[in-house]
Amino acid sequence: MTFLNPDEPLERQNERLIRITEALMRKVEQKTDEAGLAYAQFERAALLEAQVKERTRDLERTLDLLQDSNARLASANAEAQAARSNLSEAIETVREGFALFDAEDHLVLANSRFCRDFLDIGDEIAPGLSFDEYVRLVSSSRFLALPEDETPDSWASARLSRHRDRSAEFNVSLIFDRWLKVSEHRTATGGTVILQTDITEIMRAERQERDRLRDRQARMVRATLDHLNQGVCIFDGGGNLVGWNRRMDTLLGLPLDEPVLGAPFGALLDGLSDRITFSDGFTADGLLSWAARGSGRQPLALEVRREPDRILSIFAQEMPDRGFVISFTDVTAEREAANALFEMNELLERRVEERTLELGDALAEAERANASKSRFVAAASHDLLQPLSAAKLFVSTLADRAEETETLDIIGKAETALTSVENIIDALLNISRLDSGKAAFEIRPTPLSAILQPLRNELGPVAAAKGLDLRVIDSGLTVESDPGYLRRIVQNLMSNAIRYTEKGRVTVGVRRVGRSARIEVWDTGPGIPDAEQKTVFQEFKRLGNQTAGPGGLGLGLAIVERACESLGHPLSLWSEEGVGSCFSVAVPVHTATSAPSGKTSATLIEGASCEGLVVLLVENDEPFARAASLMIESWGALVLHVADGEGALDLLREIDLTPDVLLLDYQLGARMNGIALFDAICDQYGRLPARIVSADRSRDLRKLCAARGLELLTKPVDRDRLLTFLQSINVG
Repeated sequence: MTFLNPDEPLERQNERLIRITEALMRKVEQKTDEAGLAYAQFERAALLEAQVKERTRDLERTLDLLQDSNARLASANAEAQAARSNLSEAIETVREGFALFDAEDHLVLANSRFCRDFLDIGDEIAPGLSFDEYVRLVSSSRFLALPEDETPDSWASARLSRHRDRSAEFNVSLIFDRWLKVSEHRTATGGTVILQTDITEIMRAERQERDRLRDRQARMVRATLDHLNQGVCIFDGGGNLVGWNRRMDTLLGLPLDEPVLGAPFGALLDGLSDRITFSDGFTADGLLSWAARGSGRQPLALEVRREPDRILSIFAQEMPDRGFVISFTDVTAEREAANALFEMNELLERRVEERTLELGDALAEAERANASKSRFVAAASHDLLQPLSAAKLFVSTLADRAEETETLDIIGKAETALTSVENIIDALLNISRLDSGKAAFEIRPTPLSAILQPLRNELGPVAAAKGLDLRVIDSGLTVESDPGYLRRIVQNLMSNAIRYTEKGRVTVGVRRVGRSARIEVWDTGPGIPDAEQKTVFQEFKRLGNQTAGPGGLGLGLAIVERACESLGHPLSLWSEEGVGSCFSVAVPVHTATSAPSGKTSATLIEGASCEGLVVLLVENDEPFARAASLMIESWGALVLHVADGEGALDLLREIDLTPDVLLLDYQLGARMNGIALFDAICDQYGRLPARIVSADRSRDLRKLCAARGLELLTKPVDRDRLLTFLQSINVG
């Protein structure tokens, strides 16, 4: 329990303490305390007096603080009043109308220019006014100029929708051709500041400038229209004439003053009905219907004929303001030219048709001649290969028997000449097959090493004889190609390089280019001039336009080009005079991990002989048969020669002898060929070692031989291959 109530003011507590002190002092003076009670009360009175003094000092300090706070508050109120006064004066000096709404959209303050142009609502613009009420007042003001299709409510709704944005600027139209620009922005505390700027002078200046520009553009458009070669007339959205050029009067044959501004399109069209005639099924009603559409007109093109001999092209198109423009173009000359061209085209078509028939007959005749040529070349080559093969065999036999060096030299030259003739005939056959499209290709995985290594061994001595350095860089790649034709391609390129290179080297290598292997043959020869780099691939063409001679007939590159084209192997040439040349062939790389090994050339079996072999030779070409018999018998074998298949079967039955080897010509006559004879002999005597001999190098014959496990010896027969075959029989 305390004597003081802390909730009472300090003055009241101080008065109470004084009264308590005085009462205690009086009580001390009136009574005596025999046991020392008076003294204790005195001490208590003294303690209370000390507390009263402490409280008095606290009260004094509090009063001082209160007085200081009151002074500061008064100063702050004065400053706030001054700031408010300064703010009011500041916004009053702003040339635009200014208003500030608080976060609850109530007007806080505004200057005298705010809504000054709305004289009928000025008295109602006062602090506390809500934003919605402010918008309603403006929308209902008679000084607001609303568009014809807008009401005060719709304007107010659109105005309030803008209020949702943090910032908005728009123009407001007033009566008497006045304009306000309203800018509305949000404050950091959520309030809204509105500025109203009078832009009447700016809008009027822009309008004047726009009118000047429009007038200037109108004059430019008028001048442009008058200089056009087309007649042009322009109609507004109501279909009334608003402009035309002089060319329209000329094209339509109208007097200069006949069209009248504002005249409807229908009236003008009626006035032209006796001057123009529509074509292509179009009518004046169709054009009127098109013009009557208010919008969505598609461009329209038609032609009319104006009497007596003018043809006009009309093009009508809608404009953005829903009006339309119609142009007239005189196309009389074009149509006359088109008619003349049409007649000329018909004449040319008849001539082309006649010439096409003539060319068709000529083409058929050329195809027949080409087919006859191909058949002739094939037949002639076959007939030539028969005696050529016999001649080679006779020469080979003679070489085995000759002992004198001079005789052997002559025989060697004869063999070389015969080999050259064989190569020429073989080249002609290949070109004939490639040209006729009858060349048979067997595309299969082919190791490049099986192509390059034999050619290096074969052509190395030829290059060395000329003092050339032949470098063949082996490759482990396997490609997709016909191995026979690919070998011939590379062989021809290498042979040509060696033939035309007098000194230096010939280098053959392979580059991997993406999915292709590019086989390149480089030489240090004289190079090929640019003018001859295309002609070198033609038949019987050689460098420097040399004639055929010891260097070759000029068929090698022709075969290379045709073979590469048929196989789909791109062939390219780089050459520089005095530096050298490079022929390259791009061949697809085989993607499989393994590839079949290539065939190796025949090799003579050392220490083997043909002694004691009985060889049945069935050949209807007597010179070849004599030459072959003479050569085989010179190796120690016995030859039984028969001209046809029936005779061969009769001979075997008569002598009751089974031969060791069969050499069967394929073309033995109409009754029985070499394959049929082989089958008949195998049926009677079992399978015997055999070879089919023929000048026919077709794929069909190779397939027939392969089906029976036979090897084909093409004429002219290679002496070493035949000897190797016979030696293998004796060894076996």
